[in-house]
Amino acid sequence: MNVKLKTTPSPEGQKQLEILRQAVSKALEKKRRLGQYAVIWQDGKPVMTGDDSPQTHEKPV
Repeated sequence: MNVKLKTTPSPEGQKQLEILRQAVSKALEKKRRLGQYAVIWQDGKPVMTGDDSPQTHEKPV
């Protein structure tokens, strides 16, 4: 069985991806203005950002 992976999405997929990026950007900006924290994915793990984000005291691995 041969599987070909596309490196770029179709034009319709690109439009959908851009709409999703705009929606996420808008939601994060709204949270920032309201003073709420957000959880984002960074360096392969979830990270809480914002002034009121809960403080975690994780031990280094």
